Parts: sequence; C-alpha cells; structure tokens
Amino acid sequence: MATRQVARSGLPLMNIVRMKGVPILKQLEIEECLLRTSSDNWCIINDGTDKPNIVMGISGKPAELVEIRPVLEDKIPVIRRFTGGGTVIVDHGTVFVSFICNKNDVADVQPYPRPIMSWSSLLYSQVFQGIADFRLRENDYVFGLRKFGGNAQSITKNRWIHHTSFLWDYEARNMSYLKHPQRAPEYRLARDHLDFICPMKDYISRSDFIRKTIDAAGNHFSVESTEFEAVKSPANMKFTPTSRLLTNHELEAAGKTSIL
Repeated sequence: MATRQVARSGLPLMNIVRMKGVPILKQLEIEECLLRTSSDNWCIINDGTDKPNIVMGISGKPAELVEIRPVLEDKIPVIRRFTGGGTVIVDHGTVFVSFICNKNDVADVQPYPRPIMSWSSLLYSQVFQGIADFRLRENDYVFGLRKFGGNAQSITKNRWIHHTSFLWDYEARNMSYLKHPQRAPEYRLARDHLDFICPMKDYISRSDFIRKTIDAAGNHFSVESTEFEAVKSPANMKFTPTSRLLTNHELEAAGKTSIL
C-alpha cells in the first residue's frame, strides 16, 4: 500500500518533473513505472517530443484509426500506450502533462474515470481562467467547440494516472495520418480533424501554460521539483513496460484487414 507523505503545509507531496523533447515512448515507460512501482505523487511535464508519433489507446485498432499506407510509406511510428483513450499524433508542438496520484491523497475524488476527469478539469480551469471558453466536453478539453487537449487514464488499486496531450501547435499535414474514428464525441458533429481541433498558441504561451499548471497543482499539493535524471532509469529493473511500438508487420496485417 502507498505510504502517505504530507508536507508541513498539510498538503500531500507531489514531485514535479519537467522534461523537454523526451521521446513519447520513453515518457510512457517512465510514467507506467512510476504508477506501478512508486508510492509518491508525480506531475510529469514534457515540452514536446522528438519527432511525430501516432499514439493509440490500449485497445486501439490500427485498421480503424490510422491511414496504414501513408504511415508505412512515411515511416511514422505507431505506439500502443498502457492507458485507455483515443488516438493522437504528437510531435514537437505537443505539450504533455501527466498526474500520477495516490487515491488517498485526493480523497474527495472517487477513483473512477469520470470523477478523475472532473477533478482535472477543475485544475485546468484555474490554468485557463479568463482565457477563451475553456471547458471539459465529454473526455476532451476544448475552447468553445474546438478540441486542444486529449485525455487518457489508467486506474490501479491504490493509484491512478491522468495524462493529457495538449496541442500547443500542430502540423496540418500530420492530421491526414489519422482516420475519422468510428466512435467520435457527439460534439465533433462529423467535422474533419482540422475543423475539430485548435492550437493553444492562439491563447497562451508555452511557458505561461507550464507555469500556471504547476501553480494550479500547488493548490492541491505541496509541489517539489525533481530532476529528470531521478526518473529516467527505473529503479525497479524487474519492471516491464507495456507501452510498445507496433511493428511494420502488425501494421501491414492491419492494412490487409481494413481492405477485406
């Protein structure tokens, strides 16, 4: 069972780890290790990843979510992560924020997807206070009716992770690698990707967003900075991450299935 750590302020402790340009697969491996082997609370912030990657949820099916042929031709990596949620393409314009918490340290939040999502939206409402029309629509963060943040979660017996890919900016051509999902949020209204999403850069700078996110976390936790070096190599060498890169063979097989 997780050991509760409380600061002098009476708030539970949270370690803040700031990274820049860490490959998204490495980030997912770190996060899963911290979720499953650590007893601390963590906020992981990764300001961009090194190159474009498509990231699917744990139950995602490539044939339904990805344009297989151009992905293979352009050698775009496809990752299946350890959490649920939808499919995104991420790159240097994406800002990633993940909260990994002991359920007892956010005792007023039931450890189920919807309450955790609601808690996160309240935290980010502090970040975006006075900025556009921020709200949580279904499972997405939006300004008005346009999405700029996609969420995913994993919940264990005593802990949970809620992580978000924020579109600070994006390359329009990369959106063509994604299919229109069969199960889309109602508010999408059958819009294509470019009509459905919007970049955060039109509303807030990257540095202000990161600073305000850390400030908002400080309203719930006693935050403490932790160096990336402390988490980049899992202390528990027996831990085996489940997020992984799909092989070309798997993608080719998915492409054949989609044709049938």
